[in-house]
Amino acid sequence: MPRMTIALSKGRTLDETLPLFAAQGIVPVEDVATSRKLVIGTSRGDVDFMMLRAADVPTYVRHGAADLGVAGKDVLIEHGSEGLYQPLDLGIGRCRMSVATRRGYDWQGTVQRGARIRVATKFIATAREHFAVKGMHVDLIRLYGSMELAPLVGLADAIVDLISTGNTLKANDLVEVETIMPISSRLIANPAALKLKRDLVKPLIDALDSATTASA
Repeated sequence: MPRMTIALSKGRTLDETLPLFAAQGIVPVEDVATSRKLVIGTSRGDVDFMMLRAADVPTYVRHGAADLGVAGKDVLIEHGSEGLYQPLDLGIGRCRMSVATRRGYDWQGTVQRGARIRVATKFIATAREHFAVKGMHVDLIRLYGSMELAPLVGLADAIVDLISTGNTLKANDLVEVETIMPISSRLIANPAALKLKRDLVKPLIDALDSATTASA
């Protein structure tokens, strides 16, 4: 019997993702937040969840190891969306990718002077394109966590990171100086799965589409 595998990440959007599938009768049989299993069965015998790092979700879907997946726009831009079908913006995991500096830093003056600046981020490709379009000269420093620390200790002049409430910035005396783009999570699909497993995949995409449209 054909099976459908859906790639999810244990990241910040999991609590918003699971209810979308639960509404379609797809509920994991184990607690995905605590289980050490990477493939978890669901209440539907023909559907499994695959638990991955967020950055790996597009790769597993692209190569057909998973049929569907949920990935943030930030991940798709940074790690590539080639070979993927993106049928839906699920409207979850909403935040924004922005530039932030320490409070009191003359960002506009620095931009106008054309000064070379150091920017810390894990979104290297996105940041490079953003600053290139603006004609700014930047040295990019790759970090994977504690981004807010970089401007405070002089490692970088600015950071590019995801911002939701802004509370973390405020707690570290940083301010948002530019918004690069709004971010939300997308449903992604393997094009071959859409053809070979159409009877499984297409109804779920349509149901999620109706659900997200109704809640918009």
